[in-house]
Amino acid sequence: MTPRAILFDAGNTLVYADPGRLAEIFRSEGVVTDNESVAVAELEARRTLHEAIRTGHVGTEPEVWREYFRALFRHSGVPPERMGAAGRKVREVHHLDHLWTRVAPGTEGVLAGLLDVGFRLAVISNADGRMAQLLDRCGLLGFFEFVVDSQDLGVEKPDPKIFEEGSRRLGLPLADCLYVGDLYPVDYVGATSAGMSAVLLDPLGLHGHRAPTISSLEDLVDYVSVAQADEA
Repeated sequence: MTPRAILFDAGNTLVYADPGRLAEIFRSEGVVTDNESVAVAELEARRTLHEAIRTGHVGTEPEVWREYFRALFRHSGVPPERMGAAGRKVREVHHLDHLWTRVAPGTEGVLAGLLDVGFRLAVISNADGRMAQLLDRCGLLGFFEFVVDSQDLGVEKPDPKIFEEGSRRLGLPLADCLYVGDLYPVDYVGATSAGMSAVLLDPLGLHGHRAPTISSLEDLVDYVSVAQADEA
């Protein structure tokens, strides 16, 4: 069934860690690096995250994210003896000023195009109460009817209640909603278990054997167009 509404995860779906700001932190710790090198390192760190998921982790565990940051630091050239200081600086900066502020090229065009053809859009995110403010800062908030932030709701994905809250606010059945996210156990399994359809954003091509996937947000337009054509 063609969805009437599309709901999005936020981190690593709509917004990403800013390599320029991370590079600045690393340079303050004496690391010789640049934005492009950190962007490549961040993608490799995400591979570490998804490999942990492939071996049975959910992807939200603290130890998984510690490994993500260790991989990010290592691939960015942070020496072992400086990783502790770099980690403290990253936590400090993120606490004061959210680091997930990069928007992938084409994101605004995708969202505007989906609105133009009649889809309703919203966000469901496991976040810390700052997601609506962050999306506003990044110029994306205006595309969405609302943001469900787990900190505000008191429920996190993959709990079905957070997806049910999204459909309740839309006034639509769960079956009329498509969810787009990047973590298989949290986003895809969570949404489909609640009764939504879902597609996984999978730029590394690791999850196609167990879920419908797209490699970039721009592929979502073709994905929903195919669904519309099949229904017609």
